[in-house]
Amino acid sequence: MLTSVERRQLLSDPVEQYRRMREIRELEERIVGLFSEGLVHGTTHTCQGQEALAVGLAASLNPDDAVSCTYRGHGIALALGLTPDSVLGEIMGRTTGCIGGMGGSMHLSDPDVGLMPTFAIVGAGIPIGAGAALAFQTRGESRVSVGVFGDGATNIGAFHEGLNLAAIWNLPVVFVCDNNVYAEYSRIDRTTRVTDISTRAAGYGMPAESIDGMEMDAVLGAMARAVDRARGGGGPTLIEARTYRYAGHSRADLAEYRPAGELDAWLDRDPVKVRREQLISMGLLSAEGASALDGAVAAEIDASVERTRSAPHPPVAAMFENVWTGRNAQGSE
Repeated sequence: MLTSVERRQLLSDPVEQYRRMREIRELEERIVGLFSEGLVHGTTHTCQGQEALAVGLAASLNPDDAVSCTYRGHGIALALGLTPDSVLGEIMGRTTGCIGGMGGSMHLSDPDVGLMPTFAIVGAGIPIGAGAALAFQTRGESRVSVGVFGDGATNIGAFHEGLNLAAIWNLPVVFVCDNNVYAEYSRIDRTTRVTDISTRAAGYGMPAESIDGMEMDAVLGAMARAVDRARGGGGPTLIEARTYRYAGHSRADLAEYRPAGELDAWLDRDPVKVRREQLISMGLLSAEGASALDGAVAAEIDASVERTRSAPHPPVAAMFENVWTGRNAQGSE
């Protein structure tokens, strides 16, 4: 079985990119069932329909770059290289999880592949992503930070403060707005007057793009331009990637607020299906090869689920590990 670091190194290959997209879809679909079985505690947020953004983003970065993202972070975690066992173990609260089963669905992390802790607080990763970029800049490192957030986060103070500081300090950071139409249960046109979120970058003198986040090549192109700009000293960029989440906000949400026909229209543009067809037309995969790959990924996820079912839960005492204090052993500050 490949390690997370080894998986991370494979992502430049277009067929591996498709494999990772299929892996994300398969795992998220299984998580829905595991939640129904009571094996996923608390809420969880899946990202079916947003695979092209996750994989295109990850494929555009170096392994030592840093990514902060939202509680809907399973896909980005897998795209960056975390193994299905480490992601599923964390979601199911097992010791095999990427942080020992102590964080759960909304708090995935693995610094070995550049994933900073994912955040349950809306927009929290924006200033933290800027802070990571400031650290890289201060240390003179050729590294880039990426902050991923939803459309709802663009209406809070952290968005404006984070972009403003990144602009005036010329930080090597890429801000990626995953505009999936709904901020929790609220459609974007009911909360936000502008139709192109990318236009907000102009207020900070920052370049920006709005792209089709369902299309892998569009993501790869925009991310390459922004990452090259950041790494070359050109400062931050805002990318608005227009996507759609096929599931509701969380597993408790049936998404009955969606207009009739809206989901069907977006399903016609399923990024996994579209990328499969593109690779076949490009001659990089045969139809038979694609079907075999799909079956192999499904079998791998089945095996991961079974391993995780039998993995141990962390002991209660584990909640006190990795808790730090400013006092030393003698009790002084």
